[in-house]
Amino acid sequence: MTTASIMIKSLWPLTLIGAVGAYAADTGPNPALERKAIEMMKHDFHDKGIAKVDRLNQDAVQASCTKYNNEPPHEGPDGLDKLEKEQLATIKWPADGKFLGDWKAGEKLAQSGRGMTWNDKGGADNGGNCYNCHQLAPKELSYGTIGPSLYHYGKTRGNTPEIQKYTYGKIYNAKGYNLCTYMPRFGHFGILTEQQIKDLVALLLDPDSPVNK
Repeated sequence: MTTASIMIKSLWPLTLIGAVGAYAADTGPNPALERKAIEMMKHDFHDKGIAKVDRLNQDAVQASCTKYNNEPPHEGPDGLDKLEKEQLATIKWPADGKFLGDWKAGEKLAQSGRGMTWNDKGGADNGGNCYNCHQLAPKELSYGTIGPSLYHYGKTRGNTPEIQKYTYGKIYNAKGYNLCTYMPRFGHFGILTEQQIKDLVALLLDPDSPVNK
């Protein structure tokens, strides 16, 4: 298994649904079935190496998105406006104020899906696994479609300081911009380092990157 393990927390509502059908289209989330799903998963998942069972625990954001089927209200203690603002505030911006790294390193990172499994060592660099969810370059024949295509990302958006900062923030904690996105919070959870995020920003924005060819 690859860094798909980190997607458990990002795709938590889908994982829950798949476990016991805990969401019914006509009635919404079923608390009893949700509890049963959690019991089942915790019965079959065990701590092993760096992979701990606490990955199954939801935080306030995930709980809200599950509770409201990814459409939380704007107002309220578990509402979209409050939680998005809190998530945006968690982003740690680069101390040097620079957002662009090495796009070649970013390409290797996007291709790598290693990391965070039980047989990985703690402290080792993780992959970004970007192709698991996005199209990035035309030479790639196989890619996921959970996320939007990022081909020509920089070519269509430009490479302004504002776009650089937005892109960095979106990779660091996408839930600060779209609360119920399935995109992992790479910086928030320490999945990727500051330099790795900069390298991915460069992959998306550098004119010489295959993304923008």
